[in-house]
Amino acid sequence: MQYNSPNNKGVGGLKTALPEIRDGFSPQQIDLGRYLFFDPVLSGNGTMSCASCHDPQKGFSDGMPTSIGHDNQKLQRSAPTLWNVAYLKSFFWDGRAISLEAQMKGPLFSEVEMNNTPENLLNTLNSIAAYQELFKEAFPKKKKENLIMLDEIYTAIAAFESSLISLNSKYDRYAHGFHKALNQDEIEGLNIFRSFVARCAECHTPPLFTNQQFAVIGTPEPDGAPLDPGAQIPFNDKTLRGAFKVPSLRNIEKTGPYMHSGNYKTLRETVQFYTDGRGHAVPQNEYLLIHWHIWEPHLTNYELDRLVDFLKTLTDETFIPSVPEILPSGLKPVI
Repeated sequence: MQYNSPNNKGVGGLKTALPEIRDGFSPQQIDLGRYLFFDPVLSGNGTMSCASCHDPQKGFSDGMPTSIGHDNQKLQRSAPTLWNVAYLKSFFWDGRAISLEAQMKGPLFSEVEMNNTPENLLNTLNSIAAYQELFKEAFPKKKKENLIMLDEIYTAIAAFESSLISLNSKYDRYAHGFHKALNQDEIEGLNIFRSFVARCAECHTPPLFTNQQFAVIGTPEPDGAPLDPGAQIPFNDKTLRGAFKVPSLRNIEKTGPYMHSGNYKTLRETVQFYTDGRGHAVPQNEYLLIHWHIWEPHLTNYELDRLVDFLKTLTDETFIPSVPEILPSGLKPVI
């Protein structure tokens, strides 16, 4: 289902328009990107793929508080979902990349993640005849016909990731006029979500369920870890200390644990955080500019339970891709 009303670009309405989508990829580019996404040949030692941290069966996250990288190193943050990334304008929890192509260079060439290098990646893929043929099909106007180029790799993966659209949940059917799509508990949860008491929808704005902005909400770090400065670092802005991108809530029931550090195991624990008091988890030695929507709504247990009921209506995996049975590299897909 589409949200394309040209006169409804504000916030709050059930049919608010979507932002412009990243589009224009060919089927051949999308399918090539699907092969690359699941292929461990992209990592330095051939043991990790993009899907290692973005498992389709786990909401394109990995089900862990924080991801595991090269040589079983524990990473700092949780893996965000990839559903609907075609609509997003910045990437990573701290927003340091402004395109899918820029984003993927991070894990590909990070020593603590996939631990590859541009040179090795090119040498590896150019040594595989099946990939050479697929790149020719996906990029028929190649400048160097027999050589796979870095930009083509990035484009193919971006094409696949841009195909991951999730807009046909129970909520979407309700928003488009089918009232029976939600039961009474779920409708109550929606009303709480949109209320000026809970104020969830002011940051998690439908239909993407994110306003794509940064917010300092003061979530605790696990096990006494030091505060993650978040967006302060890439933007060199002290007012963004502890700020993170407002994540989409699409398929949220599939992507736990929650928050940038995976500190909350369940949705119920997560919504509880928002009613426990403004700044209640901020370390005593830190002064953070907590977002003004974070306050003390004093939601009851009943209301929190209804919120969780509603959040589960945002699940839609209609277009979940199939995992290739055979990869051009000859390796087994890695998830």
